[in-house]
Amino acid sequence: MSGPETVDRVLMIAAVVLVVVAGALLLVRISRGPSMLDRAIALDVLAAVIIAGLGAKSAFARDAFYFPIMLVLAFLGFTGSVGIARFIAVRDKPLSRRKSAAKESQE
Repeated sequence: MSGPETVDRVLMIAAVVLVVVAGALLLVRISRGPSMLDRAIALDVLAAVIIAGLGAKSAFARDAFYFPIMLVLAFLGFTGSVGIARFIAVRDKPLSRRKSAAKESQE
């Protein structure tokens, strides 16, 4: 193994270790998160960590097979985050605003 190949191998192993550590810490955040918003953000970041893991696997194998899968996961993570944000925004709206919005929609 030459010098650049050794450096590549070390960097790939370091990337995989960091992805695994990030995934483990995210699982702790998901299980212990004090609020629903913390858990939702952790799930969104978990999608990004999965994409990073697939990217590391793709770089390690020198294969572009996982790029479309990474793109779909990024899209699903984004739409999931937007949906959760809208749900939490409606749920956390003050009661007086909800009543006035309901009255406006009935008229």
